[in-house]
Amino acid sequence: AVKQLWGDGDHLAEINDMMSEQKAIGGEKAKSVWDLLRDRAVRWQLITLLLVVSCIQLLGANVVYSYAYSIFTKAGIPPAQTHYVSLGIGTTEILSTVLCVSGCSAEFWRKTLLWKNYTVMALALGLLTVTLSLQDSFFWVPYCSVALVFIFIMSYGIGPGAVACPLITEVFIQSYRPAAYVFNGVINWIQLFILGLVFPFIV
Repeated sequence: AVKQLWGDGDHLAEINDMMSEQKAIGGEKAKSVWDLLRDRAVRWQLITLLLVVSCIQLLGANVVYSYAYSIFTKAGIPPAQTHYVSLGIGTTEILSTVLCVSGCSAEFWRKTLLWKNYTVMALALGLLTVTLSLQDSFFWVPYCSVALVFIFIMSYGIGPGAVACPLITEVFIQSYRPAAYVFNGVINWIQLFILGLVFPFIV
């Protein structure tokens, strides 16, 4: 199964890690979400996961997705063509994720790409705020807004967008992982729901 997933090569170290972890938990069955919430031994892992998921929600990616259509129409893209640009955004995110996964080791990805992409995203959002304010001043400004949306999405896909799933695998032992994935999904969608309700009123 490991060779099928990762291809040919020497994966003995990874397999030994899996076997030693399985031996350490002594064939313990998968824990429920309630067990996960009650167990003090995984409290810090749970808090870390909660903070990462919350920060990803507050990065602004969902807001950029929500307002991308209006940015594209103001840039002069005909409404009939905006779905192609939206398809381009989805393709950009897929490509950035593939680049992130295939081209970087875990240490490089976490320490370098993550923080560099946070910086690029912050700059892109700052410049996007400026270009949206100056949308009607010059004919080329709306196109800058479209480019900034693509830059933001690319940076998000390479950096923070791909953090939560590998994080669960790395900070929780096997018996807690299914519950951690459920917790991650529930928290993610609850926060997305709240953000979707609250943000229009803030605007």
